[in-house]
Amino acid sequence: MKFMTGVLATMLIAGVAFAQPPAAPRRTAPLLSPQIAADRMVTFRVRAPQAQDVSVSGQFTKDKAAMTKDTEGVWSTTVGPVDPGVYEYGFTIDGFKSVDPSNSMIKPQRWPGSSILEVLGTPPLITEFQDVPHGGVTVLHYRSKALGGKVRRLHVYTPPDYDKKPGVRYPVLYLLHGHGDNDLAWSVHCRANFIVDNLLAQGKVKAMVIVMTDGHPIPPEGLPSAGGYGDNTAAYGKDLFEDVMPMIESRYRVKTDAASRALVGLSMGGHQALTLGLNHADRFAWVAGFSSAAPKDSEIATPLGDVKALNKKLKWLWIGCGKDDFLLKRNEELVALLKSKGVNRTWRLTDGGHSWPVWRRYLEETTPQLFAGNGKPAAHLK
Repeated sequence: MKFMTGVLATMLIAGVAFAQPPAAPRRTAPLLSPQIAADRMVTFRVRAPQAQDVSVSGQFTKDKAAMTKDTEGVWSTTVGPVDPGVYEYGFTIDGFKSVDPSNSMIKPQRWPGSSILEVLGTPPLITEFQDVPHGGVTVLHYRSKALGGKVRRLHVYTPPDYDKKPGVRYPVLYLLHGHGDNDLAWSVHCRANFIVDNLLAQGKVKAMVIVMTDGHPIPPEGLPSAGGYGDNTAAYGKDLFEDVMPMIESRYRVKTDAASRALVGLSMGGHQALTLGLNHADRFAWVAGFSSAAPKDSEIATPLGDVKALNKKLKWLWIGCGKDDFLLKRNEELVALLKSKGVNRTWRLTDGGHSWPVWRRYLEETTPQLFAGNGKPAAHLK
């Protein structure tokens, strides 16, 4: 009997043990990455205990920076000093490219692949949040009739005094992003709203509404690998003219004459801005392309067929590109064509490649020129 009791007790204990839920995995402390020191040295960390080779790369360094692993499986390295600015970076873990899992700031893209590092400056950079009046950025969703009922999204910046001056109507800048990015890129990664807020506080720009749209009515994976944007630009134009502009002009206090509208874009968005802007100079008197995938001659043949009319409509046509940009040749060819036809234009060849540090500078340079109100083109090459 005692034997049986012992057996039953053992079975009961075993049953209880088997019924216990598995022990919760040991929680690991969150990592601080990136960590920016007072001397602008930056430390990156990532937990990858099974990895054999880990590195970090970004716009702040020419080469990948190798990382070393500690006894807890955390890889780290310190680089710098890093110049003040906003940068993209990412990890390569045994050949796999990854964002920084400890950093919530990720560059807005259709395929997120980069984290964001911001190193503050002294005095603050134009891209930084400063103690000045700030505007707001609002997200809008809409159903595009021009695109067969597709649900689309855009972001709208309104200047600091927008709600305080209900009787005022503002000029409007339509700001277009590049291939693979989305409508958040200009505000989150470029800091366009901070740039304009700070320029407004300095008295350098006119108060304006900025509309930041989604430039991919046709998903990037549906576009030609050779960089042909014709079909996408045409679809974008239908959405812009038939849905976006009517919605903006009905919901916001914006002026609706061409002299109060600007169309500006970078890379793929530069193709859209230059193609649509030149073909519709009756709608946009201010047009600019940053490092543009420049339109083909045939895509702007109609406006170039009557240059006198085009010059009369356009108040300013601005084209800029970096010396190390892979699209430099295309931009130089476009500028040469415009020159040969006698089109008024401003051409800016600058340092830099195909990257956001260049485009932030371009935005800072061009926005003070928009809506100048003198009715004359800005200085242009003869």
